Amino acid sequence: MPIYEYKCRKCSCEFEALVRSVSSLPEDGCPECGSRELQKLLSTFAAKVPQDGCPMQGKCPSVSHPTGGGCGCSGKCCGH
Repeated sequence: MPIYEYKCRKCSCEFEALVRSVSSLPEDGCPECGSRELQKLLSTFAAKVPQDGCPMQGKCPSVSHPTGGGCGCSGKCCGH
């Protein structure tokens, strides 16, 4: 079962829940107030950046690069 993030529209509690499918809601509702008025949030994700480093670490000119800039781009945006 996938984990999704939700925000309760009644008490503003944000929480994660395991759900059976994309279209279903957590069976118990909000863990704080029990409300079933929930909004599914967009989840963020993490990306692994090499630790040994790039010579341009912290100097990547494209900080808005999809890999997060700073510099996990493997030379694709700053040419190193």
